[in-house]
Amino acid sequence: MSRARVGRGLARHFLLTLALNFRSRQAIVYGYLVPVLFLLAFGGIFRGDTPLLQHEMGQLLTISILGGACFGLPTALVSERERGLWRRYRLLPASMGSLLASTLVARLVLLASAALMQVALARIIYGTPFPLNPAQALVAFLFVAFSFLGLGLLVAALADDVPAVQALGQCLFLPMIMLGGVGVPLTVLPAWAQAIAGFMPGRYAVEALQRCFSDSRGLQGAGFSLVALAVIGAAAGIAGARLFRWDAGRHTGRAAFAWVLAALLAWAAVGVAAAMTGRLEPLGPGGETFESITDEQIARISFDDLPGDNEFATRLAPPFRGADGERMGGFATALRAWAPGRVGDPAQAARNLLSVASNADVTANYREAEIARVVFDLLRERYKREQLVRMLAWIILNPDEGGVVAQAPELGLQRRPPEPIIRDRNSLYARKLLGRLLGKIPD
Repeated sequence: MSRARVGRGLARHFLLTLALNFRSRQAIVYGYLVPVLFLLAFGGIFRGDTPLLQHEMGQLLTISILGGACFGLPTALVSERERGLWRRYRLLPASMGSLLASTLVARLVLLASAALMQVALARIIYGTPFPLNPAQALVAFLFVAFSFLGLGLLVAALADDVPAVQALGQCLFLPMIMLGGVGVPLTVLPAWAQAIAGFMPGRYAVEALQRCFSDSRGLQGAGFSLVALAVIGAAAGIAGARLFRWDAGRHTGRAAFAWVLAALLAWAAVGVAAAMTGRLEPLGPGGETFESITDEQIARISFDDLPGDNEFATRLAPPFRGADGERMGGFATALRAWAPGRVGDPAQAARNLLSVASNADVTANYREAEIARVVFDLLRERYKREQLVRMLAWIILNPDEGGVVAQAPELGLQRRPPEPIIRDRNSLYARKLLGRLLGKIPD
């Protein structure tokens, strides 16, 4: 049979898959009703936010994609397998792989429609702003969908019947909702739960999507999250494709355990990599973030008792001119790529960067003043003024929150001073930079 006829057949299969989805009550519930219920629930819980739900859209979209991919997709595949549809598909001239790909593309379209519906309803009901970076939001959506569709395909391959899909799906859905930073904001979770979330794709899905709604830099700095989603999705997708059963009478053998283990090892590898690069530092508790800092709180911060830039503590070089900046060019390049300075939480990233200046200052590094200036310049380059003001105020008013980096050998800072001293110097450096941003201290 010609490729053109096979292509037309796959197109018809794609349209048929879409049509069957809208005839399935379960598909409608998981794909559209559940996301709307979460939207309304979040609107009631976070009604004090301004603008409403802007900082929760990453969670809501992740829930929508997770429900459609890990419940809707495997429920449809297993149901069709039980009715003998996939056994009949075996008689078609098209390969099983192409039919499975057609099914996944159809599910991707359904996920996109659910996500667009959620964004539109949030705008209509609550006035939630659209993504700051629509094109990058699409990229983030594709990575998240790829990851969760891979997981959904694996669930479909392992489940013997539709009830088993519900059980296996809940094994993915509930942990990510409760501990993975999807349903419960990551900042509300205790430190141990935040560490566990670092091994789950939900955390990285929320981070990637949320950046496109609330961070003017979009996906800049989200490379780790995107790679984590791709690794987890690829591992699960390959395992699911290898174990996929077209006949309800066939059962998984011992090889299934090896493929499931391989998929889980991808989760473990992502978590270990996140821990090794400082991405699992605890975030602020109580759901409070730097965005909750008010102008009144900022106005109460004093700059009168700060040590001078050339005194013993918190030395700071004047703005670079000519050769001064060139001499620090290598360090500045390394600092831009430094993983702890690019973590998902901007306030924690700023705290980590200030820790570099504090470490150099406490250990009397011969370039301590210049290092502090590089840190200041990078913070002003990376964040908008209004955002940076609130981040610095948050660090000043909450010196004991979050984590600090006491040692950075990759930046040439080998010594490890006590953490309390780093926190104290972080607060002083944050006040120096904040004073300059507010025009209280000349630079």
